[in-house]
Amino acid sequence: MFDKRITIEQVEEGSTLAPKFDEHGLIPCVTTAAKTGEVLMLGYMNKEALEKTIATGEAHYFSRSRQVLWHKGATSGLVQKVVEMRIDDDQDAVWLAVEIPGDASCHVGYRSCFYRAVPTGNMPKGEPVHLEFREDKKAFDPKQIYGNAPNPTIL
Repeated sequence: MFDKRITIEQVEEGSTLAPKFDEHGLIPCVTTAAKTGEVLMLGYMNKEALEKTIATGEAHYFSRSRQVLWHKGATSGLVQKVVEMRIDDDQDAVWLAVEIPGDASCHVGYRSCFYRAVPTGNMPKGEPVHLEFREDKKAFDPKQIYGNAPNPTIL
C-alpha cells in the first residue's frame, strides 16, 4: 500500500504515499472536527492503523500506553468517520478531518482532548502553571460508557 521513500522530490512532490514512521514505527496524527476545524486529539498510527484507516474510512490509532491497535470509538460508539485525510510535505505526519456521532471525541467526556488552555507570558517564576478550562461541561458521562474501569491511557 505504501511506496518506498527514494528521493526528496518523490516524497515532497510525488503522488504516491510513502509515509515516514519514527524509530518506534509510529507517525503522529492530528485529528480535527470536519465541520468546525476544532482540534479534537493528537494520536499516533503504526503501519497497520494507517492501512486500516485508509481501507475502512474510520480512524484507527496505535495506543502507545497499551501497545495495541485502537479503533477509535469501538467501545464508546464515538467512531470517527474520516471526511478527509492528508499527509504533510515530508510525509511524517497525518491530518484527519472527522465526523463523530454525538460530536465528542475525548475519553474524559469533553468534546476535544484539548479542553484546557495553558496561560503564557508574564508568569511568576517558580509558581505552578494553572490550566484554564475552555470547555465548561462534558459532552457525555464517561462512567456510563466505560464504567469504573481504570483509565487505560494513563501511564
